[in-house]
Amino acid sequence: MGCCDTPGLMPIDTAISNMLESITPISLVIDLPLDKAVGHVLSENIHSPINVPPFDNSAMDGYALRSSDLEATTQLPLAGKSFAGIPFEGDWPQGTCIRIMTGAQIPQGCDLVIMQEQAEVNGDLVDFTPALPVKPQQNIRPTGDDIEQGALVLPKGHKLTSRDIPMIATLGIPSVSVFQQPKVAFFSTGDELKPLGTELKAGEIYDSNRYGIKVMLEKFGCEAIDLGVIPDDKEQLKQAFQQAQSQADVVITSGGVSVGEADYTKEILDELGEIGFWKIAMKPGKPFAFGKLLETEERHSALFCGLPGNPVSAVLTLYILVQPLLAKLAGHSQWQPQPSIPAVSQTRFKKVPGRTDFQRGIFSITEQGTLEVSTTGNQSSGAFRSMSLANCFVVLEQERGHVEAGETVHIQLFSPSFY
Repeated sequence: MGCCDTPGLMPIDTAISNMLESITPISLVIDLPLDKAVGHVLSENIHSPINVPPFDNSAMDGYALRSSDLEATTQLPLAGKSFAGIPFEGDWPQGTCIRIMTGAQIPQGCDLVIMQEQAEVNGDLVDFTPALPVKPQQNIRPTGDDIEQGALVLPKGHKLTSRDIPMIATLGIPSVSVFQQPKVAFFSTGDELKPLGTELKAGEIYDSNRYGIKVMLEKFGCEAIDLGVIPDDKEQLKQAFQQAQSQADVVITSGGVSVGEADYTKEILDELGEIGFWKIAMKPGKPFAFGKLLETEERHSALFCGLPGNPVSAVLTLYILVQPLLAKLAGHSQWQPQPSIPAVSQTRFKKVPGRTDFQRGIFSITEQGTLEVSTTGNQSSGAFRSMSLANCFVVLEQERGHVEAGETVHIQLFSPSFY
């Protein structure tokens, strides 16, 4: 244990490694239409069945010709036209040119396209003097220039994005084989939590965490199963765990894992499964729990992640700790956390050594290209406005203390799951 380590708290990297070691990726494979596949993970490599483009085509609107024909004259008569989808057909006499559009198939024998802006039409002739000198293959996109037939286009374990879909469509592939998305059942716990739109009484707050959890799970590429709010009642909580376990690969709770709260969650996990660890050396988010709900005759086994009840803590632990777990479960072998990059602090950040601190910040780039970052204000684990205003985490190392303006810190830009 280092000089700044806090007894009883597990370092973040250790916690993530322990979770990942206990996970076997989902092996169930399904076929999906291409327009339904975004966010799913490929279960097999995709190789191109064709060349892209499938034929030599023009990169410009202009004129197709043989470069050798310009050796005798720079003025050539038109012999025909070639449009996208309607290629030139028939004989192409020597010493003539063909009007051609962008994407149109190159006529047999053509080794040059001159863009229309570099040609002048004089009656029945096209003058190419302004285009000289020319080079063979100029403005021609050759067969397979983008993707060659048989080439590996996307590997197994790749999570499909909106950028991938048109590329796969270009190959003429109508559907893809992907892994079944992880099913995640989640619920909040606490008598004080009330539905949105109702009038609050003394001591009550709105149930906000479930909304953040749901949208983030869906952006992670999971099937989110919302089981609502469970009151602080052991029997109801146990039933909720059993229902969640029967429906999902992962069970996530919000609240009920902090010191001083009802010990129902711990008691129930002791009955239904096992707890791997309970406290993490991070701020906010120390009371994070991980474990398993064990298989029974009625229910398959499921992973368990207990998030803190404070809003910022819940979202942060889901983002930092649970996201890599879900990525591995989904078969997303290429997943990587956002990199940390240096920035100059423009404000003071309060920090006590002992835990890795994820403070919320706003980064900007100066005219000189320097990366700067400022605090978003109140860094309490219950103050979600600081998260809403932020575009990055300011990651303050476990052993670090207060940060003064002008010091260098490391920031982690938000991934798309936060937008």
